[in-house]
Amino acid sequence: MWKSVASNALTLFIVVLVLAAGLLAWGRQKFYEPGPLAQAVCVRVDRGASMRAVSGDLAEMGAISNASIFRVGADYTDKAGLLKFGAWLVPANASMPQVLDAITTGGQSTCGTEVVLQIGVNLAQVVLRDLDPASGRLVEVAKFDPSGEVPAAYTDAVAEGDLRWRVTLAEGVTSWQVVESLKKADFLEGEVAALPAEGSLAPDSYAVERGDDREALLDLMVARQEGILADLWASREEGLPYETPAEALVMASIVEKETGVAAERPMVASVFVNRLRQGMRLQTDPTVIYGVTNGEGVLGRGLRQSELRRATPYNTYVIDGLPPTPIANPGRLSIEATLHPAQSDYVFFVADGSGGHAFARTLDEHNANVRRWREIERQQGQVPEGGVQTAE
Repeated sequence: MWKSVASNALTLFIVVLVLAAGLLAWGRQKFYEPGPLAQAVCVRVDRGASMRAVSGDLAEMGAISNASIFRVGADYTDKAGLLKFGAWLVPANASMPQVLDAITTGGQSTCGTEVVLQIGVNLAQVVLRDLDPASGRLVEVAKFDPSGEVPAAYTDAVAEGDLRWRVTLAEGVTSWQVVESLKKADFLEGEVAALPAEGSLAPDSYAVERGDDREALLDLMVARQEGILADLWASREEGLPYETPAEALVMASIVEKETGVAAERPMVASVFVNRLRQGMRLQTDPTVIYGVTNGEGVLGRGLRQSELRRATPYNTYVIDGLPPTPIANPGRLSIEATLHPAQSDYVFFVADGSGGHAFARTLDEHNANVRRWREIERQQGQVPEGGVQTAE
């Protein structure tokens, strides 16, 4: 009898072990297999939320197939206590380990609402936008002047407190424009003691946090520009007419302001390099404009003949060589074009009506290009007050 009982107990024990092993294998398979999501979703983790509550939400929205297995997996991988407040993007068919990584890795939210201060050459604006998880695209919700009326959508979003913050600088903005725009950003703090040197700020996109210090952000922009310039200067072409990185930065700012067509930058740079090598004046309108505005805003009109003749340190129709400082903050591509200009014998260029420029080797060729451009201006009713807007 005892043998029978022992045998039955052993059999039952083996069955239990087999069932437990099977259950463990099944749970492991469910944990690591692709998840049930047909398309990406945003998952919100509230401050102080528990793994039990979050796993329930995930199961309810169809991001995971089993909340209990998810919690066991979180405990097993030591991530149960690592939940991060924010909104997190969970991709389609994400496995449970991938979902865990999304909600525990930390950093800035990867989903939800983003606030971007866009600092452009002509204006600065705050843009409120949401990430559409299905398409992965940001959808604009509101846009406004930071010094103007604030829309209710922005106020409501800030009140919720779960936002990503960003500041972007367009290529060709001046340091004055950057500082004035940062002063108007209500999500930044601190005073700016001094205007950063012109050209010293790297046009780029900067992730920030609400309450970040303006001066510290400017320091980051300066450090990034210094790194870009040092890197590109080290690999520059031989024989360029710049003795220092500072001179190259001046030229890069002129190239930046002369063309908005990225592919043209090396050719524009070659014109100015050729002029310097031949002892010709640069004769470029953007430098004259900077001498008039000092980088404080946009001129908003054509240059007058009196301004083209006026002697200032930035009037390259009057002075020889480069102006004393950059005239804007150039981007990496303009610095690269300046240090790796195209090989050409062009010494003139003028707008061609397509957004780009017509280049010329001789004054006769250039004058013909100018006449074509003037005709385009007349047809468009845009006859300027001043001179040709390029080297001539």
